[in-house]
Parts: sequence; C-alpha cells; structure tokens
Amino acid sequence: MDGDNQTIVIEFLLLGLSGRSEQEDVLFGLFLGMYLVTIIGNLLIVLAITGDSHLHTPMYFFLANLSCVDICFSSVTIPKMLVNHILGSKSISYVECMTQIYFFITFSNMDGFLLSVMAYDRYVAICCPLHYTVIMKPRLCILLVAASWVVTNLHALLHTLLMVQLIFCFDNTVHHFFCDPYAILKLSCSDTSINDLVVFTVGGMIFLTPFTCIILSYAYILSSVLKLPSAHGIRKALSTCGSHLTVVSLFYGAILGVYMRPSSSYSIQDTVATVIFTVVTPLVNPFIYSLRNHDMKRALRKLISDSRIRKF
Repeated sequence: MDGDNQTIVIEFLLLGLSGRSEQEDVLFGLFLGMYLVTIIGNLLIVLAITGDSHLHTPMYFFLANLSCVDICFSSVTIPKMLVNHILGSKSISYVECMTQIYFFITFSNMDGFLLSVMAYDRYVAICCPLHYTVIMKPRLCILLVAASWVVTNLHALLHTLLMVQLIFCFDNTVHHFFCDPYAILKLSCSDTSINDLVVFTVGGMIFLTPFTCIILSYAYILSSVLKLPSAHGIRKALSTCGSHLTVVSLFYGAILGVYMRPSSSYSIQDTVATVIFTVVTPLVNPFIYSLRNHDMKRALRKLISDSRIRKF
C-alpha cells in the first residue's frame, strides 16, 4: 500500500455496547455498579484472608491472588469507559489502547493460570491428603504464582509488540467498550496472518496448558471421589470443588466462544461473551467463593465486626 494512502492513527473511537444515548446511560449505571461491587467484594476477600490466620493456607493464598487479579482485570477496561461517558467522549489514544491490550492479555491469562493452580491444589488435597502439607509448601505456592506472572507478561508483551507493527488506515472505530485485541486486529489494513498464527500457536498453548491442567486435576479428583465408600464423603469432597468449577465454566466458556478462532470472524455479537469474562466473572467470584464457604463467611463476619469495633 502506498504511503500516501495510509493514515497514522493516533486514537481509536470506542463505540461502546450500544449506539443509543439512552441505553448508554443505563449501561453506564450498570457498569459503574458492577465495577464498585467487584472492587469491594474482591477487596473484602483479600482483607479477610490476610486478617484471619486460619485462612493462611495454599487454597486461600491462591484465592487472594485471584481476587487481586480480578480487581486489576476489571480496572483495565471499565474505568476508561466510565470516564469517557462522563466526559462525553469516545476516544482512546493509540498508546492507551496498546497499553490496555497488554494488561488485558496479562490479567486474563493470569486468571486462567491461577484457576489451574487452584485445581492442582484441590487435586493434592483430595487425592493425596496425607502428603498435602509436604507437597503444597509456601515456597512452591509462591513459585507457582511467580512463574504464572512471568509467563503471562511475556505472552502479553509478544502480542502487543506484534500489534504495534500493524498499520491502521482510515477506520478507527472500535465496536466495543475497550480495546479488545480481536476488534483492533479487524481494523488493521495490513496483513494480520502472523498475529493470527501467534494467537493459535503461542496463545493456544498458553490457553491449553492451564485448561488441560484443570481437566486432568478434576479427572483424578472424580476418579478418587468415586472410590469413596459413603455418599457423605463424596458430597464433602465435591463441595470443596463446586465453587471453583463454577468459575472455570464461566471463564473458559466465554473464552472458547470468542478467542479460539480467527480474528476475521469476530463480530459485534461476540462482545456479549467478552463482557461475561471481563466484567461478570470478576464480579461473581467473591460471591461464589464466599457464599458456599463457611470459613470465608466466618472470616468476613469477623472482618466486618472488627471494623465496627474500631469505629467506636
């Protein structure tokens, strides 16, 4: 393409989820409410876990990390949308957009890795209960989380570096409320075959590694549970996995529906699935993990009562 026919894009226009102003007002209130609940809910989980010595175990260590990641994940996309609505603007600068893509990929992948680490923790707890404390030492837990951060940041850096090599011409309108990587790829007037190839190879490996770990962990867990002699033992073993399986289903179901296919097939309808794992999943995580967990409910009650005592 001739250089005279190319336009250097310095900003993108985020059209949001609806083109109608009255609907945008409703969505603003809805997203603001969900964002505040997400921040408060996940923050309460982190504070409850750090403040209760009974919860200083590997499972809750990973849960606290997941809550921190969910806070960051929501903060990557929603605040910009809210600020733009208040200012009556739809623009996001090129640098902000690329930064948003980097952190979006980092935190979304980090969610997946933490879910796989939590699945491994449940596998060790149920299948190797006598060796649990020996295997899940604090050093291993920290190493698993640190390794996940390194891998996800390198993966995000690779995709972002490939993205900044692309040429964007005249169309800079994004049919989304944030810079979704696939939505941005569709706007490029240069060849995106390398980007698609990296998504299916490196991205596929980053996706399949934790997903396979989760599947294998639960296959072993199911095999061990079915050998238990009593129905009570089966229910007790599965009760520790129910919350985690619910989150895994929400998260990976949405990702499979959107990102495991070429960027050219990405459509506006896919924004619904994107909203599920970028907004809904971080929102429901605190409720899923706390409402069905007696230890978490006890720790949260203690946290709230302690805060009231300090007030007076």
